[in-house]
Amino acid sequence: MAKTLADIKKALDLNVGRRLTLKANGGRRKTIERCGILAETYPSVFVIELDQEENAFERVSYSYADVLTETVQLTFLDDDNMAISGQ
Repeated sequence: MAKTLADIKKALDLNVGRRLTLKANGGRRKTIERCGILAETYPSVFVIELDQEENAFERVSYSYADVLTETVQLTFLDDDNMAISGQ
């Protein structure tokens, strides 16, 4: 992913509406893995709509700093739900 917050925001702006898998640090050695769609981007945060059959929450939001510090890792999927390398 990009090296600055602005670059991360631009990259996510270009991928709004695409399916993705996210891995987030849940604290105390827990890693949370979720699937969903990148719904919206805002100046400081982005919103992911989660798949309802797998999750209790409808939407989650993270800051671009979470991506920069690798607290959250995003992997965009192609039409066949295969990971796209280099993202």
